[in-house]
Amino acid sequence: LTTVPASLYMKRVGRQAGLTRGAAVGIVGALICAAAIWMQNFWLLCAGTLVWGTYNAFGQYYRFAAAEVASADFRATAISLVLAGGLVGGILGPTTSRFTVDLVGPKFMGAYLALIVFALVAMALLRFIQIPNPTAAEQASSGRSMREIARQPKYAVAVLSGAIGYGVMNLLMTSTPIAMGVCGHPYGDAAFVISSHVIGMFAPSFVTGGLIRRLGLLPVMFAGALLNVAAIATAVSGISVAHFWWSLVLLGVGWNFLYVGGTTMLTETYRPEERAKAQGVNDFAIFVMMAISSFTSGVIVTNAGWERLNLAALLPLVAVIVSIAWLALQQRSRRMAPGT
Repeated sequence: LTTVPASLYMKRVGRQAGLTRGAAVGIVGALICAAAIWMQNFWLLCAGTLVWGTYNAFGQYYRFAAAEVASADFRATAISLVLAGGLVGGILGPTTSRFTVDLVGPKFMGAYLALIVFALVAMALLRFIQIPNPTAAEQASSGRSMREIARQPKYAVAVLSGAIGYGVMNLLMTSTPIAMGVCGHPYGDAAFVISSHVIGMFAPSFVTGGLIRRLGLLPVMFAGALLNVAAIATAVSGISVAHFWWSLVLLGVGWNFLYVGGTTMLTETYRPEERAKAQGVNDFAIFVMMAISSFTSGVIVTNAGWERLNLAALLPLVAVIVSIAWLALQQRSRRMAPGT
């Protein structure tokens, strides 16, 4: 709900101020959640989580901030390195939770209070990062209409790749523990598979930018979509722990290629004065897909089964593969046209 407003707000106040105030909102959200745990109030916890979600909405724009201060050649690497921080978060988050869950007050209260420390660290680090503020001309002009921007083939493919890639990844990831439980695998095995999946999501970020520079955007994005297809093929071929493990690791790497590639492509489709709305609509589409996949994954895997869930995920991936191939052919035709 707040991805577009967060982007438009940062157009007005700048990245540094916007990201800092977003972290401050996160502190408020964490305090509300901690109070809800203390009071044993479920609806207050929901409200606090909603406020914390606003912090997450602001946080999605760190990758765009990195892209905006990087040179054109380094842009893909800058985006991928920001995402590589997710690997640290994937380790630091569960570890912090384990040590703080019973640290103070009722169970989980300490974990929410620990989130305040992370937000404060982010605010402190932002003071040392120089991100140019929007110029007066950029703030005054809105540029082209969103409809005109969205009509660009590159913009449409970038948004589709990011949204579908995220949606498919989230759909299969969130349903994996349920499916493994139904198949008789212990919780520890499911946790190991999910941890490996998170590593697969973020570890490739150290090389994804370099791959994009060497091979190009579309080949890397195409490879990401094919890796997702390979993940589904692995998932439907068996129900051993190894099948789940390989499927989720391939899914994570495929997501990384699609997400980094889609974000990099998106930065090539708008003018400086248009970035707020172009980025906001892109991230809104991504999180709509995340919400839909989160709400439906458990229902589908419980009622239709793991195999049918995976087969259903093939349909949107085919759309991504076709769109990437179509854009590649269009760009090739343009290069081969006389006078170009």
